[in-house]
Amino acid sequence: MTESASAQPRESLPLDSTAQLLTRITAQLGAQLSHVSLNGTRRPMHHRTGGSAPGSATTTHAPALVAVAHGSRDPQALRTVMKLLDRVRELRPGLDVRLGHIELNEPLLPATLAGLGSGAAVLVPLLLGRGHHVKRDIPAALAAAPALRATIAAPLGPHPLLVEALYGRLVEAGWPAEEADSRGSAVVLAAAGSRDPDSAADTRRTARMLSERLGGVPVVAAYASATTPTVPVVVRALAARGRHRVAVASYFTAPGRFATAAAAAAPGTAAAPLGAHPAMARLLLHRYDQALAGALPADEVATNGHLLASA
Repeated sequence: MTESASAQPRESLPLDSTAQLLTRITAQLGAQLSHVSLNGTRRPMHHRTGGSAPGSATTTHAPALVAVAHGSRDPQALRTVMKLLDRVRELRPGLDVRLGHIELNEPLLPATLAGLGSGAAVLVPLLLGRGHHVKRDIPAALAAAPALRATIAAPLGPHPLLVEALYGRLVEAGWPAEEADSRGSAVVLAAAGSRDPDSAADTRRTARMLSERLGGVPVVAAYASATTPTVPVVVRALAARGRHRVAVASYFTAPGRFATAAAAAAPGTAAAPLGAHPAMARLLLHRYDQALAGALPADEVATNGHLLASA
């Protein structure tokens, strides 16, 4: 190539071609970002019905998420659960999120399942471990809705996100974020309690995980019903061992009679129930996605202890 040829200016793209290129790049970037959830994870790509406009938050074919709460006579419980589900909807716009209660509150789970007809759903227990409700009550309600195509997710605990919510509630209640001297400190993990040994095992595992999160501060499980030890008994035992700075971590998804009794037994710091903590909303969606990926029948999920205890 001669010097005169190399000195000639390169031909630039026409202005309209440049604009078209930028438009294509912007459209592709927008399409990619539409599949990213608010928590930074990639949202599953669901097919939309033919009449939906791109970006519409409705009419996806994703199975409904049915959150299964226990129910409580405390009016704050329902408000708390509804706030939690609002957080879930914020994280996953367009997902059909519904609520069903095992007892005490409307809507009851059978009515919620009936409202889904012959659709598809994932039932996510707002329960913290394996027990009678997870193993018997929820599968029985699903069996009574044979037209519904559904699977049951694992209960919320044990899981690191659950531990993060427990830790966050303790800090909100006054527990120091950085413990300087833990020799006189301890935490009581106050749970509802169950006669099912798997439930107690799950609670003890969560206690161990919370102890690690707290830098080795002892965490002892205690129960409000069905089994022992109780919160007051554990508090006295810790004091006898020189642990006079004791906090109670509320291992309940929402306010209620048991959570109130556990807080009343605290000699000092008493954390609020887990409620609508951001980590709880993320955990609900994690269990939902986990169940979809596993695609296990309801009876197999309910009886597979390893799956239900896995993170």
